[in-house]
Amino acid sequence: MNSFRIYIPTRTLFGAGMVKELHRQQLPGKKAMIVVSNGRSTKDNGYLDTVGSELKQAGIEAVVFDRVEANPLKSTVMAGAAFAKENGCDFVVALGGGSVMDASKAMAFMATNPGDVWDYICGGTGGGRTMQSKPLPLVCITTTAGTGSEADQWGVITNDETHEKIGFGGYDELFPVLSVVDPELMKSVPPKFTAYQGFDALFHSTECYISKTASLMSDMYALTAIGNVAKYLPRAVKDGNDAEARERVAFANNLSGAVMTFCSTTAEHSLEHAMSAYHQNLPHGAGLIMISKAFYEFFIEKHACDERFIKMAQVMGMPEADKPGDFITMLVKLQQDCGVADLKMSDYGFTPDEFDTLATNARETMGGLFLANPCELGHADCVEIFRKSFR
Repeated sequence: MNSFRIYIPTRTLFGAGMVKELHRQQLPGKKAMIVVSNGRSTKDNGYLDTVGSELKQAGIEAVVFDRVEANPLKSTVMAGAAFAKENGCDFVVALGGGSVMDASKAMAFMATNPGDVWDYICGGTGGGRTMQSKPLPLVCITTTAGTGSEADQWGVITNDETHEKIGFGGYDELFPVLSVVDPELMKSVPPKFTAYQGFDALFHSTECYISKTASLMSDMYALTAIGNVAKYLPRAVKDGNDAEARERVAFANNLSGAVMTFCSTTAEHSLEHAMSAYHQNLPHGAGLIMISKAFYEFFIEKHACDERFIKMAQVMGMPEADKPGDFITMLVKLQQDCGVADLKMSDYGFTPDEFDTLATNARETMGGLFLANPCELGHADCVEIFRKSFR
C-alpha cells in the first residue's frame, strides 16, 4: 500500500544541549505540572533542576508530580490529573522516559475531562467514551530512547485491577506541542535499560515495516530507524558517554515514534502488553526481546513477506542477505552484541500455565494490532510463540 496520511504537529528540538533552549520557546501556559518518575535518576542527575531553571527563566511557575512507575497505572494517572487541577496548572511538562510521557498524556486529558481514565479506553473493559474537553497542552522532554512517545499522540496505561495494559489516546490534541530530544539527557541510562529501550524503538519500526498498513513514507522512516539502531545501539550499550551513538539511537527512536502515527505496529506489542500487564516488574523492552525471535519466525515460516525480512537484514548490516531467515540471524546477533540474548521469562515469574491466559488477554485488550499482521495469527499460534520463547 503506497497511500498514507501524515499529521505530526509537534515542534521538535533535537540535539545535544537542546534542553537549554527550553526557555526560548513559546510555552503553552503560565503554570506547569512537571511529571517525573518515582525513581531518583531525574533528580540525582540534575535534569529536574535544569528544567525547573529553564521554566523559571521563561517566567513559568512549576510544581512537581513524582509518582509515575514503570508501566504506569490508571490510579497514578488519576492522582496526577487531580494534582494538576488542585494546583491550577495550565500545561504539563513530561520529563522522563516512555512511562512518564504516556502517563502525562493521560493526566493532561483527565485534568479536563470527567470520570475515570478507563472510561475513555477502547478495548478490554474500557468504556470507549470520546473526549469531551480539549486536554491541557503537553511538553515532552525525553530522557530515554525507546518508546518514541515524544513524537506521537498515544500512551499505554495499565489497569492493575483487571490485568489490562491498553493504548490510550489517538486524538490530535494529545500530540505534544513541543518535544525536546537531547541525547545528553540519555547518557546516564544504565546499559541494560539502554538495550531494552533501544529494542523497543527497533521493534516499533520492524513491526511497522512488515505491517499491512505500511506505505512508502512509513518504509522510509522504519528502515532508517532500523539501520541506526542496529549500527549504534551496541555502542551506546557499551559506552553510555558515546555521544554519536546516543544521538543516533535517539534519532532512530524519534523516527520510530513518528512512524506509528501513520502506520500500525503488529501483535508483537499486543503479546508483550499482556505479559507486563500480569507481571508489572517486566520492562516492556525486555518482554519484546524475549518473544521477538519466535514472533518473527512465525511470519517467516509462513512466507508472509519474504522480501521485507530480507531488506531488514540488509539494513541491519548484512548487505548480502538473500533469504528471510537472515533477519533472524541479524536480530540474534544484535541481541548478543547488546548483552540481552539470554533473558528468561521465568526470571520474572512466568510459568507455562499462563500462556493461554496471556494469548487471550492480548487479543481482548489490543486486538486491533492483530489486523496489521502480515498474515493471520491465531490464538494457538500466540500460545506457541510464548511456549517457544519460554526459558
